[in-house]
Amino acid sequence: MNVRGFAIAAAAAGAIGVASPAQAVTEIQFWHAMTGGNNEVIVKLANDFNASQSDYKVVPTYKGSYPDTMNAGIAAFRAGSAPHILQVFEVGTATMMAAKGAIKPVYQLMKETGEKFDPNAYLPAITGYYSTSKGEMLSMPFNSSSTVMWINKDAFRKAGLDPDKPPKTWPDVFEDAKKLKAAGYATCGFSNAWVTWVNLEQLSAWHNVPLSSKANGLDGFDTVLEFNGPLQVKHLEKLIELQKDKTYDYSGRTNTGEGRFTSGECPIFLTSSGFFGNVKGNAKFDWTNAPMPYYPDVKGAPQNSIIGGASLWVMGGKKAEDYKGVAKFLAFLSDTDRQVAIHKASGYLPITKAAYAKTKESGYYKENPYLETPLLELTNKEPTENSRGLRLGNMVQLRDVWAEEIEAALSGKKTAKEALDAAVARGNAMLRQFERTVTK
Repeated sequence: MNVRGFAIAAAAAGAIGVASPAQAVTEIQFWHAMTGGNNEVIVKLANDFNASQSDYKVVPTYKGSYPDTMNAGIAAFRAGSAPHILQVFEVGTATMMAAKGAIKPVYQLMKETGEKFDPNAYLPAITGYYSTSKGEMLSMPFNSSSTVMWINKDAFRKAGLDPDKPPKTWPDVFEDAKKLKAAGYATCGFSNAWVTWVNLEQLSAWHNVPLSSKANGLDGFDTVLEFNGPLQVKHLEKLIELQKDKTYDYSGRTNTGEGRFTSGECPIFLTSSGFFGNVKGNAKFDWTNAPMPYYPDVKGAPQNSIIGGASLWVMGGKKAEDYKGVAKFLAFLSDTDRQVAIHKASGYLPITKAAYAKTKESGYYKENPYLETPLLELTNKEPTENSRGLRLGNMVQLRDVWAEEIEAALSGKKTAKEALDAAVARGNAMLRQFERTVTK
C-alpha cells in the first residue's frame, strides 16, 4: 500500500481551499499491473495528462500481477485507503461488481461530473464485458486484448514451413510443431501462457460451446460450469499426448513463460495480443501473429474470441473534487488520436469505434497486420451466448483450481476427463459459495 502517496494526496486535497493556485494540485492515485513497455505507456499517459492541465496529477503505481493488484485494491478499500483508479483484469469483473460500495460506476461518475461521455462511441465487443444488462458502463475499458498465436517466422523457414501461411487449425499446429521440434526446437514445439484462458475459456468461445450456463455467467450468478464436454476433453487429451515428447510444453498458469517465445525457444506461442510490446522490444527474429487455431470438425468454428486485458475501476468513497479529476483523466484516455497512439505503441485494442476506423483508414494494418488480428477475431461473427464473454465470481481462485487439475492431467496423474470433471465440480462449489455472498 502506497501510504506516503495517500498522505500526500490527502494533504493536497485538504490544502486546496487555502493554497495558491500553483500548489492546488489534487493527486489521483492509479494502481496498475503493467510491466515493461506497457508500464512505459502508462507512465507516458499520466505525464501527458499532468502536462495538459494544472489542477490534477495522476500518480501511477505498479502493484504487481493482475491478481495482486486487484487484491491490493480491495484490501486498501477495506482499510479506508483505496486508490482513485484500480486496473482490474477482465475476469475480476464479477468480483468488483459484487463489491457494493467499493466502486463508483463509470456511467454515474461521468454523469455527475458533466464530462463528455457517449457509451455508444466504444466498441461493443469490448464494452459489453464491463456493462450491466442495460448497457450501463461500470468500468472504463483500458488495455483490451484477445488471444492470438505468435509465430517465429525464422523458425518456420528453418523447418521448411511457409511463415506467411501459419497454421489455421489445431491439427495443423500439431503437425507444424513436430516439424519445428525436428528442426532444432527440441524443448518446445508450441506452448501457451494463461493456460485456462487459452485452453478452456477462449477455446470454448472460439468453438461456440459453453464454458458455463447462463451465457457464461453474464445472465446470472447462478451459473453452472460446463467445460468438461467432448471438445475440451479432446483438446486436453492431445496436449497430454504431445507433452510427452515436448512437441507441446507447458509454460505455467500466468504469463511468466512468455519469454520462451521472445528467447526463441518456443516458435509457436499462444498468448495475449498485448504481448506485442515485449515481442517488439525483445525478439531478435522475424515474427508475426495469427488467429487462434480451431478444430475443423466443430460445426461453425471459428466463432468469435472474447476479450482479455483489463479495465479501470473507479473506487468509492472519494471527494467530489477528486472525482472531477478522475473523470477528466478517463475522458483524456478516450480521445481518438490518443487511442490510436496507445494501440500502436502497446498492441492493445483501440477502445473506440473512431480510433479503430482511423487506424484502419490510414493503411496502418497493411504494414502491421499483427495489430489487427485480435480485432478480426473479436468481430469474426456476431457473439452468441457462448462467446459474449464470461462473468464468474472468484475467478482468480477458479482459474487456480482449473489449472491445478490441468497440471495433474499433463503430469499423468489424471486422465483429461477426470481432470476436467474435477475442475468443474470444485469450481461449481466455489461458484455456489460466491453466489451466497452476493445474494445475502
